[in-house]
Amino acid sequence: MDTLTFRAATGADIPALVALVTSAYRGDVSKQGWTTEADMLEGQRIDADVLQRDIERPRSRIIIAERRGVLLACAHVAEEEGAGYFGMFSVRPDLQGGGVGKALLAEAERVAREDWHLAAMRMTVIDIRDELIAFYERRGYARTGTKKPFPYGDERYGIPKRDDLRFEVLQKPLTGAVA
Repeated sequence: MDTLTFRAATGADIPALVALVTSAYRGDVSKQGWTTEADMLEGQRIDADVLQRDIERPRSRIIIAERRGVLLACAHVAEEEGAGYFGMFSVRPDLQGGGVGKALLAEAERVAREDWHLAAMRMTVIDIRDELIAFYERRGYARTGTKKPFPYGDERYGIPKRDDLRFEVLQKPLTGAVA
């Protein structure tokens, strides 16, 4: 089996990242995988300007997972409010469930813990995504009870197909973090 490698995204990766993230969450292609949001949201999931800002800002990294130079998955990790923040987690729909995502999540946690010395990782998940929340709970994340409103009216996050969307914050301690 070829080794999975990780690297930080650059501006040259933006078109491929937009395509990957869109394929994992929106439209018919996303329905091949279990992370689809196609029944809840339509429209874009990410745009090039947001990606460029995330690539350029301090204590922010878009991690790319590749095998033999082929983009398989990506995620954004950044420092926010003294903790790591994990988002934009996207695995090619035809590879979901094969371990690529678990390895990428572990790499993002390693960056927050070892490179940035952060003691916790947080994320927001649409609170009706029970299967996705269960995936994170199996990896040590816990519901915090903190809810955040969905940004209705901001098409950068998609066009909602329902009116009951909101986010829940999940958190995991990163053992071994050095303050």
